[in-house]
Amino acid sequence: MPDAVMLFAAGLGTRMRELTRDRPKPLIEVAGRALLNHALDRVWEAGVGRIVINLHYRAAQIRAHLEGQRVLFSDESDALLETGGGLARALPLLAADPVFTLNTDAVWTGANPLAQLREAWQGAQGPGAEGLLLLVPRAAAIGHSGPGDFDLDAQGRLTRGTAYVYTGAQILRTPRFAARAPGAFSINPIWDEMIGAGTLFGAVHDGGWCDVGRPESIALAESMLQSAGDA
Repeated sequence: MPDAVMLFAAGLGTRMRELTRDRPKPLIEVAGRALLNHALDRVWEAGVGRIVINLHYRAAQIRAHLEGQRVLFSDESDALLETGGGLARALPLLAADPVFTLNTDAVWTGANPLAQLREAWQGAQGPGAEGLLLLVPRAAAIGHSGPGDFDLDAQGRLTRGTAYVYTGAQILRTPRFAARAPGAFSINPIWDEMIGAGTLFGAVHDGGWCDVGRPESIALAESMLQSAGDA
């Protein structure tokens, strides 16, 4: 079972416009707490033993914000590596297979996303699964302006589609990442390889989710949290 998590915190946050001029996106506050802390709350609630956070833009601010916390940092100051390359570089620090990954630009209500993934991983997917993504129906994806990402079949396998939106929480086996040459690459081609092999699965989140990728999404996230009694 996964007991290590990669938190993605290296991005430039350009969609946040002026809000990220002098700080990294993970330190933008929603309901009085940094987005990074919202993510870490979920990690600690789920009892994950090892936490790795990648850093690039204004990395010193994130290091200072988390001083004294039980976390490890994967340094990408030399170059942004995207999601796949960032995970591949962090594998020695994660020291585990499979691993959780969690984006730091969203907030959640309801079931703990990592605990929900862990339970689903133990269930119907079986030993052949290489990936398990947590999804929300397109109509329930607060703050998300794009199309859906995936369709889900009766066995829980994923294909590219529009019915569900990926929430930024997943479990992944790591060999495909370890086999890649070092450098920047997206997780998307790895997902496509898994889809082709029939080893990428999905689970639907039991609760609310808000993508906090743009300034106008902050109020949406705070409203969602308040409605759920979490703010």
